[in-house]
Amino acid sequence: MTETLFRNALILTMAPGSNGATPSGDVLVRDGRIISVGTTVIPTPDMVIIEAAGKLIMPGLINAHTHSSETFFRGRYERMPLEVWLLYAYPLLVGTQISPRLLYLRTLLLAMESLRSGVTALCDDFFDVPGHDVERLATVFSAYEASGIRANISSAVMNIPTLDALPFAREIVPPELQRLLDGNPQIRTDEYIAFCKEIFSTLHGRAGRLQFMIAPSAPQRCTPDLIQACHALARDKSVPFHTHVVETKTQAVTGQLLYGKSLIRHLHDLGALDRHTTIAHSVWVNDEDIELMGAARCSVAHNAVSNQKLGAGIAPIRRLLEAGVTIGLGTDGVCSNDTARILDVMRTAALIHGVSGPDPEEWLTANEILHAATLGGARTALLDHVTGSLEPGKAADIIMLDLDTYAFQPFNDAERQIVFSENGSSIELVMVAGEVVVRDRKLVTIDEAAIFQEIRETVPELLAEHGEVERRNRIFEPWFAEIHRRASLVDVGMNRYAGDMPFWRRN
Repeated sequence: MTETLFRNALILTMAPGSNGATPSGDVLVRDGRIISVGTTVIPTPDMVIIEAAGKLIMPGLINAHTHSSETFFRGRYERMPLEVWLLYAYPLLVGTQISPRLLYLRTLLLAMESLRSGVTALCDDFFDVPGHDVERLATVFSAYEASGIRANISSAVMNIPTLDALPFAREIVPPELQRLLDGNPQIRTDEYIAFCKEIFSTLHGRAGRLQFMIAPSAPQRCTPDLIQACHALARDKSVPFHTHVVETKTQAVTGQLLYGKSLIRHLHDLGALDRHTTIAHSVWVNDEDIELMGAARCSVAHNAVSNQKLGAGIAPIRRLLEAGVTIGLGTDGVCSNDTARILDVMRTAALIHGVSGPDPEEWLTANEILHAATLGGARTALLDHVTGSLEPGKAADIIMLDLDTYAFQPFNDAERQIVFSENGSSIELVMVAGEVVVRDRKLVTIDEAAIFQEIRETVPELLAEHGEVERRNRIFEPWFAEIHRRASLVDVGMNRYAGDMPFWRRN
C-alpha cells in the first residue's frame, strides 16, 4: 500500500456543490485514489508527506480536444481560414508516412508539454495517413504510457472524398485538379468497425489510464452508415463518440447545401446525438441545434484559441450551457493553437465571450471556466466518474500550485487568479493516478533534455519534406479560398464573427 499526504494546503475540489477554495486542509492519496479531502489526517511512518502550506491543490486539467498529429507544426501557419489551413496541416496530396520513432516523439512531446502545464488527461483525436494501423496506434499508446498522462485516443476516420464534403467544390475546382484527388479508395464501414474492435481487444485500458474512443471526423465527411455504426460501437463500449461539427461558417453552409438541414440536425436524424456524443467546436449552431443538443445532453469541447486563430468565430457557449450542454475546453492541435497549454484556453475563453454581447450577466465566470477545464472536461471524455474533481474514490489526478508567485501576489481569489493570472509557471507538482509525474516543475518520467536533443536532430528533415508537400498542395489554395469566400456570403441566419464585415462585403 502506497500513501501520499498533501498537508495544510489550500484546496480547490471542483466537486459538485463546492464553493471556492477550502483553506488549510489535507488530501490523502492511497494506491492511486483519493481517500479523503479537507479533513486533518494523522500521518503514519510509511506515508509520503508533501508539505503543502502556501500551496494550492486542485484537480488536474482536462484537454477535451487535441490532435497529436500536428505537434511538429507549431508556429508554421497564420492568417489561414480552416479550409485553407487544412491543405497544409492535413494535405490532400500526402507525402511519405512519418516514421515510427518520429510518431512516438511527436506524441510524447504533446504529452510532455501537457503535463508540464497541469493537464493530467487529454483527448487525442489522432489522425494518421494513409489509414488505420494497429502497430502505429500502439506507438501512440506507448508514448502516452511512458509519459504518465491519462488519455482518450482515437484513430479518426472519414470515407467521403474531400471535394464531396465541401460546398461549391465540384463547381469551382478545375477538373484537372479534381482528377488528382478522385479515385482514392475509401475505407468501408465494416473495415473500420473491425479495426476498432481489434483496438478495444488489444490497446483499450492499457496502463489503467489509456482508452480508445470513436472519432468519425465530421458528419459531412462520413457516410450515414459509418456514422451510425461508430455511434453504436461507442455506446456499446461506453466511450465517447467524438466528432467535429460546424466549426466554421463553411460547414454551416455545407449542411444546408448537402443535406437541406444543419449538420447537428443531420446527426440527430441519424440517431447519433446523445450523452456519448462530444462535439469539437460547435461554433455555427443555430437555435434548433442548441435545443437538440441540450435535449440530448451531449457535450462540446470549446476550442477558444484555435477558433480565433483559424477565424472560425465565437461559439455561443452561454446559450449551450443554459440548454444543458456539457462544456469542456480543448486546445485543438498545436499548429492551430501553437501551445498545448489549456490555461491559455481558459483565459481566452473567459475573455472572448465579453465581446459577444453587452450584458455582463451573459459572460462566463471564472468558476464556469474552471469547471469546463476540470469536471466538465472529464464529462466530455466520459471520465467524470474517474477524474475531474477531488473527491474520495476518484483517481488522484492532482496539481499543486505555488502561491508564492506573481500570479497570486497579492492573493485575492483562487478561481479568478487561476483563470485570469496563471500561465502555468506556478505549477510545481503534477500527479496522475497517484504517481508524481512532475516534481519541482520538472518531468520525472521523461528526460526532457534528451527528447529535445533528439527532436532537434531528427525533425528538421521531416519538416523539409513537409515543405515540399506544402508546395505540391498550394495549387489548391486559390480554389479553397474561394470556397471560404463564397460560403461567407451565404445567409445562414446567424453571425458568429466579432467586429466588422469581411472586406469582400465592404467593397
